[in-house]
Order: sequence, then structure tokens, then C-alpha cells
Amino acid sequence: MDTIDANGVTLGVEHFGDAAAPLILLVGGTTMLSWPDGLCAALAHGGHHVVRYDLRDCGASTTIDPEKPAYTLRDLASDAAALAHELDSRPAHLAGIGVGGMVAQVAALDHADAFGALTLVGTRPVAPGPVDDDLPDHDEATMGRLFSHPMPDWSDRAAVAEFAAAGAEILGDDPAAARATAERIWDRTQSTEPAIQMANQLGMVFSRIDCKPRWRERLPELTIPALVVHGRRDPFFPVGNGEACAREVPGARLLVIEDAATAIPAAATDEVAEAMLALRR
Repeated sequence: MDTIDANGVTLGVEHFGDAAAPLILLVGGTTMLSWPDGLCAALAHGGHHVVRYDLRDCGASTTIDPEKPAYTLRDLASDAAALAHELDSRPAHLAGIGVGGMVAQVAALDHADAFGALTLVGTRPVAPGPVDDDLPDHDEATMGRLFSHPMPDWSDRAAVAEFAAAGAEILGDDPAAARATAERIWDRTQSTEPAIQMANQLGMVFSRIDCKPRWRERLPELTIPALVVHGRRDPFFPVGNGEACAREVPGARLLVIEDAATAIPAAATDEVAEAMLALRR
């Protein structure tokens, strides 16, 4: 892993493949580890320089006060564009997962010169909070179970890992994979307030940043190849949200993974990689 200074902040990054190859920039759902190792390797094997990175207040990236962020969604989008320019002078393939998909949408709209393709995974075309009438909201029963689960002792690595595994089981994801990822996140937490940073990396305080103005109505302006990937069983952003993204972005392909929930399962890695690589053919 490495760090790169871009847009006035330091971003933790990890590289896969040949640095001279065309860039695929992966925006994590806060932490870079939202993107599975196997998918990163498959994309690199397909002839690309793959870079995944941590958003601000996560992992190896600049951390100031995750509980009271002084930046906006548009600042995060500018981070993505600046990082892409630092890594490659050519337009990059930008991909975002979860809340990182929201960042990616705004980045593609606000920095059209930086990106030549767009992939959105498990996301929606509006900010956290109240949703449009045509967008299915979080599954109420699942969210009730998820948020009633007692918080762990964030200083206890094993407790944090078990908390993540239990949450994954509630959401329909692989508990073992979530446990392993949480352990890796815990091991690389840099903040002097690890409890807050760990919570941020699990997506629990992202909604505190300013996500205005709306961007959904601008999505038809996009003219780059686009792919939308969504899990059929996703209770957090139900599949109707991915369908809406695909409708709004002209010419976007929708790939629904039947057995997936919020995360990209190992069994779907090759299918997702093939679809992403096809955008640049």
C-alpha cells in the first residue's frame, strides 16, 4: 500500500497490475477494502492498472474528525478526479461501490475530462436520507435487526470482527468474508479515535457529510460507457435503486447478481470483472 497527495489531502492507495496500463480507479464504500482482492486482481489481469483507495477519514487517508466532517460529497468527488490525474493523464475508468458509488456519480458529472467509463455497484442515484418515491428504501425489518445489534468494543479486534460478521449475516452477505475484511480494516486504522474511524469505515457516519445539491437529474448528461451492478437480494439499497441508476445514465448496462446482497461475492468476481473490462473494448 502507498499514499498519494491529491486535492490537498493524502489518500491511501493500493496498486494492482502494470502502472503503464489504462487506469481503473476504485472508490471504496469508505474503505478501499470494499473492493475484493480477487476482483482487483482479475481487472489487472485484464490489462489495467487498478488502484483502490480509502476515502478521507478512513484507513491510510487523511483523518481529521470523522464525526464532524468539514468536507462535502463534492470534495470527495474532486479527490477522485485529482487522484486520477495524478495516476494517469488519460481518462480513467471510475468505479464506485455503495456510498463510493455516490461519489463516483458526482465525480463523473463534475469532472467529465477525468473519466472515460463508469461502473456503479450497489448504490443509488440520491444522497443518504429521504429517497424519491420511485426508489425503494432500506428494508425496514432488516435495518431494524441491523441497527439493534449492540455496538462492539472498538478497541477489541475480535469483537469488531464478530460485529461485522453478524451484520453481514443480517444483510445476506458472507459472514466469513466480512469478518476477514473487518480484521484487515482494524489492523490498518490510523486515527487517534479508532472507534469513530472504524465506525466510519463501516459506513455508519457517512451520512453526516453535505451531499447537496442533488445530482440525479444530471445523470442523463453522461456520455461515457456505463455499467450498473446490483445484488438481487440487497436489503440496504434494494435492486430498484440500481435499476434507477441504469435508467438515468444513457446506454448503461444493468448487471443484476442474483445471489448477491450488498457485497460482491467471490463467486461473482469473474462475471463482474468481465463486464467492467468490456466497457473499454
